Amino acid sequence: CLFPHQRDIATWALRRGRSAVFAGTGLGKSLIELAWGDAVARETGRQVIHFAPLAVTSQLLTEAAKFDIAPQTIVNYQRMDHCDLGNAGGIILDESSILKNVNGHYRSALVEAAKSVPFRLAATATPAPNDFMELGNHAEFLGVMSYTDMLATFFTHDGGETQKWRLKGHAENEFWKWMASWAVMLRKPSDLGYTDDEIGRAHV
Repeated sequence: CLFPHQRDIATWALRRGRSAVFAGTGLGKSLIELAWGDAVARETGRQVIHFAPLAVTSQLLTEAAKFDIAPQTIVNYQRMDHCDLGNAGGIILDESSILKNVNGHYRSALVEAAKSVPFRLAATATPAPNDFMELGNHAEFLGVMSYTDMLATFFTHDGGETQKWRLKGHAENEFWKWMASWAVMLRKPSDLGYTDDEIGRAHV
């Protein structure tokens, strides 16, 4: 039931194991998440926990039923403390920009809780491409690289302000290559070489 760009993104994310999908509104991000979770649950024989904002949880259940996909355990972020991820085979973050705040409660709890989970997917339609801290938090959640290691590897401190960092001039290309190894970003299918004719017919 997936369009070509959705199928290929889901397949890439499964092969990668831990990845981020930054897909614009209308590109079927929810369906990619559901298909990914279904495949992980079948392969591992373990539960997949699908976190989402409260307003989105019912939409995910409706979407799963529409395409006959067995829904995973869908939980809103406010109930995260009631979940035991110790035996989970996978974890999905819908609207993963919740990781944005470096010192936020959800960010810290999710990074810590996910460490034992082998398969991880972070998905959002609204990442801030110039917010390097948000991207670093995604990398840490996925177990790619810690936030502090990312800063040390690719950034330099900008003057006397402790919160200001900028990409090292020689590291800019390497930073985006590194990003592309674990994250995919698109605003429309043609960004990745697919046809945009699907947008009006997108599932979500």
